[in-house]
Amino acid sequence: MAVTPSSISPEALEAFDLDPAFALHRGGKLETRSTVPVDDADDLALAYTPGVARVCTAIAERPELVNDYTWVSNVVAVVSDGTAVLGLGDIGPAAAMPVMEGKALLFKQFAGVDAVPICLDCTDVDALVETVVRLAPSFGGINLEDIGAPRCFEVEDRLRELLDIPVFHDDQHGTAIVVLAALRNAARLTGRSLGDLRAVVAGAGASGVAVSRILLNAGIGDIAVSDSKGLIHQGRDGLNPVKEALARDTNRAGLRGSTEQALAGADVFVGLSGSTVSEGAIASMAPGAIVFALSNPTPEVHPEVARRHALVVATGRSDFPNQINNVLAFPGVFRGALDVRATTVTENMKVAAAEALAAVVGDDDLSADYVIPSPFDERVAPAVTAAVAAQARADGVARR
Repeated sequence: MAVTPSSISPEALEAFDLDPAFALHRGGKLETRSTVPVDDADDLALAYTPGVARVCTAIAERPELVNDYTWVSNVVAVVSDGTAVLGLGDIGPAAAMPVMEGKALLFKQFAGVDAVPICLDCTDVDALVETVVRLAPSFGGINLEDIGAPRCFEVEDRLRELLDIPVFHDDQHGTAIVVLAALRNAARLTGRSLGDLRAVVAGAGASGVAVSRILLNAGIGDIAVSDSKGLIHQGRDGLNPVKEALARDTNRAGLRGSTEQALAGADVFVGLSGSTVSEGAIASMAPGAIVFALSNPTPEVHPEVARRHALVVATGRSDFPNQINNVLAFPGVFRGALDVRATTVTENMKVAAAEALAAVVGDDDLSADYVIPSPFDERVAPAVTAAVAAQARADGVARR
C-alpha cells in the first residue's frame, strides 16, 4: 500500500504548539514501560525465551493463572467508536484518540489501573460487539466510551452477556454514580431523603437513562424524564425500547408536556440534554430546589441564575462549585472490580460507589457549595474501591 506523505509542515506543527493543549498532546500522553529490568542475558532469558515458555505452559494448563502472571488483572480497554465524543459529537475514531488517551491517563493517575485506548473504525453494533469480544482475553475489564445512543445500550448489554469481566459504559454509569452521590448530599443538606424528592431529568441519551435508573434503584420519590419531544410517558408514540422501559418505570404522576412544565413544584432538576431552561422554570421549582445543570461547555441554566432560586447548584465545569465529574467514579469502580476479579458490575455496586463517594463529604464540610468532593481528594478512589469490592463480594460476583 502506498504511503501518503504528511501534509502538515513542521512550521504548521509549531504553530499548533503555541496552544498549550497542543503542546501537551505532542507525541501523545501515554507510553509503555517495563516493570522488570532487562539488563543482561539472564534477565532476557527470564523475561522472554526460554523462561517465558514455562509461564505460557502453566497458563495453557490453568487459564486463570493469566491474572497472576500477566498484566491482564490490572488492565482495562478504553473502547470507543468516536460517535459521541464529549460535546463534539460524531468526530470519528482518530479524532477520539486524545480523549481515550486522557481516560487511560486518569485510570492510572487516580487508581493505578493500566488502560489501553482502542478507537474502532466501525459503528455497526454487531461489529463492535464481535471486535470487543475478540479483544477481551487481553484485558481484565472493558470501559466503553463515547458510543452514541441508542447503540451504546445494546453494545453494553450484549457484551455483559458474553463476557465474564466487568463491562462499564462510563458515559452512562460514571455520570449516574456521581449524580447520585451529589444528590444524596444535597438532600442531606436540606434535611430530606431521596424518597421525599420529585426529580426531572432532561435528556434520555446515555447519561440521562443511566441517571434515571440509578435514582430509581436508590429510591427517588418520582422522576420524569424528557427528550427532544417532551416528557416520556406510557402511550407516547415513537418510543424506542429503552425509552419504553423508562416510560413504564418513571413519571408515576403521568405528567405530559415539556421539561419546563414538569419543573413546576419539582425538587430536583438534572440537565443532560444541552437544551436551555429558563429562569422562570427554575423559579417555579419547590423551595430548597436542587439544580444540576450538567451540559458542557454551556449548562442548561447559568449557575448564577439558578442560585437565585435554588439552594444547591452543580455543573459539569471545574470553574464553578460542585463539579459533577466522572473521574470521581470510574477509577475506583474498576479498581474495586479488578481487585476482587469481579465478573460484572452490578447495580448494587454502582449504588455502593455513590454512597461511598457521598460519604467522603462529612457533616462539618457539607455546604451548598460543597456537596461533592474534588477529584484530587485522595480519599475518593480508595473509598469507592473498598465499597465496590465489598458489594461485589456481597452480590456473589467476586472471584476472590
